[in-house]
Amino acid sequence: MINELFDLNHTILNDYLKEIEFPWEILKNLKSYILEIGKNLDKNIYSEISPDVWVAKNAVIAPTAYIGSPCIIGENTEVRHCAFIRGSAVIGNNCVIGNSTEIKNSIIFDNCQVPHYNYVGDTIMGYKSHIGAGGITSNVKSDKSNITVTYKGKKYPTELRKIGAMIGDFVEVGCNSVLCPGTIVGRDSNIYPLSMVRGYVENDSIYKNKNEIVKKEDKNG
Repeated sequence: MINELFDLNHTILNDYLKEIEFPWEILKNLKSYILEIGKNLDKNIYSEISPDVWVAKNAVIAPTAYIGSPCIIGENTEVRHCAFIRGSAVIGNNCVIGNSTEIKNSIIFDNCQVPHYNYVGDTIMGYKSHIGAGGITSNVKSDKSNITVTYKGKKYPTELRKIGAMIGDFVEVGCNSVLCPGTIVGRDSNIYPLSMVRGYVENDSIYKNKNEIVKKEDKNG
């Protein structure tokens, strides 16, 4: 499943991800993995700007941004005004974390953009994925029960109460969309603005609503 969603060459966590079957499994121990990696980062590239917070020296961090520990922020990444990174976050190279965006217990691969008023919790965002303004990854069910993930017609009990979304490489999530707990969006898919997405969206899909999901090669057919 992991290799179907993500190119692991675009995250500092690739050695950990390739050892597990289901991507959400890494979220349980993400804090300890960050601490382990952080202490061995190249000091010529990264600075420990506060205890257990490692930021690339060429990253641009707004003075109003909050970065909790543990956290790793990669090269050439920009963290904008009033971003709230609560901790247990790995943010890759060449990313944009926008104004008033909140991130918690999540992995953001290289070249991702979360630029305006977003919530990303207990989520993995694949390489070059993008969430439009106001997009939310909901990570807790209303009844607070454990989350079951659906993938290719099969259900996977996770024994976790908090999972956001698994967003594949090159995914575009439209403005003001909500990805429900445990949602998986396959690579190269587009989610229309104002969508509420639940379950699994196949690779190369255009999600208009739950009753209208088309493959990209079919959109003009």
